[in-house]
Amino acid sequence: MSNYLFDHHFPEDLRKMDYDELELLSYELRDFLIQSVSKTGGHLAPSLGVVEITLALHKSFQTPVDKLIWDVGHQSYVHKILTGRLQEFETLRQFGGISGFPKTSESEYDTFDTGHSSNSISIGLGMATARDIKGEDFHVVSIIGDGALTGGLAFEALNNAGSSRTNMIILLNDNGMSISRNTGGLSRSLGRITSTDKYIHTKTQIKKGLSKVPIIGDSVVSGIHHAKENIKYAVIDGILFEELGCKYIGPVDGHDIKALCETLEHAKSIKGPVFIHAVTQKGKGYSKAEQNPNVFHGIGPFDVDSGKPVSKSKGDSYSAVFGKKMLDLAAKDKRIVTVSAAMADGVGLKAFATKYKNRFFDVGIAEGHAVTFAAGMANSGLKPFVAIYSTFLQRAYDQIVEDVCLQNLPVTFCIDRAGIVGEDGETHHGLFDISYLKNLPNMTMMAPSDDETLEQALDLSQSIDAPCAIRYPRGTARRGDGRRLEIGKSIPLKEGKDVVLWAYGSMVQNALDAAELLAEDGIDAGVIDGMFIKPLDKFGLYKAASEYPMIVTLEDGVVAGGIGETMKAMLSDHDTKIINIGWPDRFIQHGSQSRLFAEYGLDASGIADTIKKGLAR
Repeated sequence: MSNYLFDHHFPEDLRKMDYDELELLSYELRDFLIQSVSKTGGHLAPSLGVVEITLALHKSFQTPVDKLIWDVGHQSYVHKILTGRLQEFETLRQFGGISGFPKTSESEYDTFDTGHSSNSISIGLGMATARDIKGEDFHVVSIIGDGALTGGLAFEALNNAGSSRTNMIILLNDNGMSISRNTGGLSRSLGRITSTDKYIHTKTQIKKGLSKVPIIGDSVVSGIHHAKENIKYAVIDGILFEELGCKYIGPVDGHDIKALCETLEHAKSIKGPVFIHAVTQKGKGYSKAEQNPNVFHGIGPFDVDSGKPVSKSKGDSYSAVFGKKMLDLAAKDKRIVTVSAAMADGVGLKAFATKYKNRFFDVGIAEGHAVTFAAGMANSGLKPFVAIYSTFLQRAYDQIVEDVCLQNLPVTFCIDRAGIVGEDGETHHGLFDISYLKNLPNMTMMAPSDDETLEQALDLSQSIDAPCAIRYPRGTARRGDGRRLEIGKSIPLKEGKDVVLWAYGSMVQNALDAAELLAEDGIDAGVIDGMFIKPLDKFGLYKAASEYPMIVTLEDGVVAGGIGETMKAMLSDHDTKIINIGWPDRFIQHGSQSRLFAEYGLDASGIADTIKKGLAR
């Protein structure tokens, strides 16, 4: 690799470069990204797709005075490299290193912390409005992926922006994918725009014609203008954005730096919101990512030549266990349907989507709609399983409350990546689902700790004619030992006399390991797999309180509002000492799962130390 990247001071030097130099820089950036992410892991394919867009943005705008808002945030790697973090890039997503998403605490060039989806237009409009009220002068650009446009918040913001007539630029990165391939009417609409040259050709001819027509009266000019608009209506669907009040420009080649810069310069001169439609290829420049963009959307360390992961899993992930079980359940019950929010591969439903095409629904990045859509199906006699990462299910809280729990409908929420997820950090940890779901009326909530209890939980959910939530962590599933579940019953795993560890989900293994460490110090610890967050095993809890002088609760979620606090309140009139172990009342930074568990005292060693201190007191 050459030192071309390291020989410049970006982004200032970028603005002095000609287009040939920028083209060379684009190759250097892609090479650097591939080599670097192959070591650290990360969101490679999205970043490869926005190299030219990022170069054009920093050349055309005076950042950080001008504001760039990245939606979803995993498109921001090139932006980070060009804004002073090149030397730190080897620490990407590592504990104490730079984040894989924009962070205002990291750089003045990161104007907003983003990691979820569909919010950049709202943020940009808010910043632009504040600018106008304060009498300031700078540009605001919201960069949004086409998958994020399936989120309703984006259209709420577009509607508001159009009616406000506030000056701002919205740049759509249209690569036909969110994480999995995009689905739905909007995706088809954008596809029709980009698959035909008819509109582009017609627009070009009109512009040429207009330049030759002498201005002989307002009526003639108006007539030509209306003719142009009518042709727009006839040949494209992009008029949707103009009807919302945004000037639509595009499609433009998202890998043509010169065209992008010229388009951005033109957009600056337009009053009101401008919508630029740029067409890109996800994973561009690395054949393995081009061929499998969903695989390289977010990937761990890999071999550059083969594209294969450096380390292979030793067993099925919890997502894979879920996906296989759903195939089994669907074969037995034709009422079963599954719903994903643009994450079919991630949640393990790829095989289900192939085998049961008419019973699998990918609604795009629209979690609120996914929940209410499932509620409608449940109300009509079907059995929907809604599979969404814990962090993204937060986006649908109102729909869970109003459209599922209030109606007491049998929708099963399969909450993937529950608990700490590791390198993606604050925006992606699933630490809050216990606290916001366990107190909802009509809800049953389970936390399986291995492959067999996850399968049994899915079976049990079918016997519960009411809302059900099943949370399970990221990573390889523990092997079960044949234990059978009963609704509302905890599972004793180890007897003891000095202390009992009452654990949930991923914390069960940590509890067993901690018990072994305690035994080395002569402390006899029992272990109970709580399994049911709601209904809580009250009988088992009171029994434990009568048998042990200390109960330690362990949950892969925040302590505040968690199951441990509920148990402590239930035993307030008992003499048994209770210690609640979970994540603190703060947002947890990025880092490997093992490092974060150790850093916050939630690994076996940390748990054992906390118990020894508690017993000593």
